[in-house]
Amino acid sequence: MRRRLISAWISTVVSLSLVLLLVGVGTLLVINAREVGDYFKENLQINVLLKDQVTEEEALAYESKVAAIPGVRATHYISRQQGAEEMARMLGEDFLKVFESAPVPISIDVNLEAEYVSSDSLEVVKAQLAGSPLVEEVVYQTSLVDALNQNLQRISLALSLMVAVLLFISFVLIGNTVRLDLFNRRFSIYTMHLVGATRAYIRAPFVGRAALQGIFAALIAIILLVGGLFFLKDEFAQMFKIFTLDSLLITMGVMFVVGLGVATLSTFVVVNRLVGYNRDQLYAY
Repeated sequence: MRRRLISAWISTVVSLSLVLLLVGVGTLLVINAREVGDYFKENLQINVLLKDQVTEEEALAYESKVAAIPGVRATHYISRQQGAEEMARMLGEDFLKVFESAPVPISIDVNLEAEYVSSDSLEVVKAQLAGSPLVEEVVYQTSLVDALNQNLQRISLALSLMVAVLLFISFVLIGNTVRLDLFNRRFSIYTMHLVGATRAYIRAPFVGRAALQGIFAALIAIILLVGGLFFLKDEFAQMFKIFTLDSLLITMGVMFVVGLGVATLSTFVVVNRLVGYNRDQLYAY
C-alpha cells in the first residue's frame, strides 16, 4: 500500500506540474495578449518588387518615400545580389546557372504598424505602393493576415479550455491519491472521530500534505517554464522583449495559487466526505 501511495503521489505531482506549466504559458499569453498579437502583425512583410530597369539610386530614393508612408514601421532594401544569394540558398546554385544574369529584381520588404495589419488597411497601403511607376508588383499573404486576425482569440479560447480540462483531470488524480491514503487510515480516522476529534482536526494533516504537493508541483512547473523561456529566448529574441519581469512574476504567482488551490480543495472535498461515514460505510469503502 505504501508503494502505491508513493507512486500515486509522484504521478499526481508530475501531472499537476504539466498542467500548471500550461496554466503558466496561457497566463503569460493572456497577460501579454495584445503585445503578442502586435509582435506577429508587425513581423508580417509586404514584398515590393521593382521593375528590372530600376537603378539602385532610384530604388533607395523610393525606399525613403515608402518609409514616410503613414503606418510603415520599417523597410528593408534588398539588392539584386542579395536577392540572388537568398534564391541560391533556397533553390541551389545550379538553378541560377541556367540564367545569363540573376533573374531577381531589386525589392523592398515593408513592415507595418500593428494597427495597420488588417485586410482593409493593407489594401490602402498596397495601392499607395503600387502607384509608383518603379513598382512591378506588391505581394503579401492575404490568407495569413486574415488567419492571424481571426485565430488569435480562438487560440486563447482553445488554450483556456485545454487548461480547464487538464485542471479537472488533476483534481480527479489528486482525489484518487487522497482516497488511497484514506483507505489505509480509514479506521484510525473513525477511532479519532469516536473520541471526539473534530473534522477540522482530522482534515488538517491531509490538507497540509496536499498543500505541500501543490507547492512542490508549482515549483517544478515554474522551473520548467523559466527553463523553456531561457532556451527559446535566442530563437525568438524580438518576441521576448514584450515579456516583462512583472508579467513573469504575475504568471508565477498564478501558477503557485492554482497549484495550491487545486491540491488543497480536492483533498478537502474527499476527506470531508469520508469523515462523515459511519462504520458500515467505512467497511464498504
